This record gives sequence, structure tokens and C-alpha cells, in this order.
Amino acid sequence: MTRGNATNSKVFYKGNSEDFIVFVDDPQILESWRKDRSIALAHVVNGWKIFVTHKHGTQGILDGASKGLLETEFGTSDEDEIMKQILEKGEYQASTAREHNGDRDTRKGPTGVTR
Repeated sequence: MTRGNATNSKVFYKGNSEDFIVFVDDPQILESWRKDRSIALAHVVNGWKIFVTHKHGTQGILDGASKGLLETEFGTSDEDEIMKQILEKGEYQASTAREHNGDRDTRKGPTGVTR
């Protein structure tokens, strides 16, 4: 059974000192929100979390952004305002994780090994 091939939709924001990522549900909802702010942010974002990539662009290891880091980059630690800035000024990107075939029964050892 293949796993891990779902599409990830995210908004990438290149800051002065760090790179930030926010995951979104649907690019059409994001575009609608950019034109009409009456749409609730909860309908746009996929999980209320701001990630930092430690200046490794969109492919870096994602860690949760600390309040101090957000304060330094955005001048506030108010996550609502920061989310809005990232969604407004960031670049939408979609990626598909590569397929992953995992072992189902690890007691038998790795698959493909003959004994």
C-alpha cells in the first residue's frame, strides 16, 4: 500500500532573518481570502501553526516559530496578524510528497531480502 503521496499546499514567506511557512487547505480559498477578508482565516489555513525553516527555503526542516523569533521578524507576536502578513505577502507553493512503500510486518525483516 502506498502512502505519503498527498499534496501539500503552503505559503512561503522569505523574511529578513528567517523563512516562514504556513500550510493552507485550498489555493482557491486562499485567493478568495486575499480579495475578500470576510472569509475566516480558519477556513484558509491548515492548522494554526507558523513554521520556520532556518533559512533553508521551502525544503528546510520545519520547526514551530518561537514568539521571540516572530517578534524580531514581524515586530509583534500576535499570530493572527503574522498569519495575515504571511498569507498576503507570501508565495503559494504546492508539492507532492513522494510515494512511500513501508513494510507491513517488520517481524519478517526487510522486504525483498531472501533468506
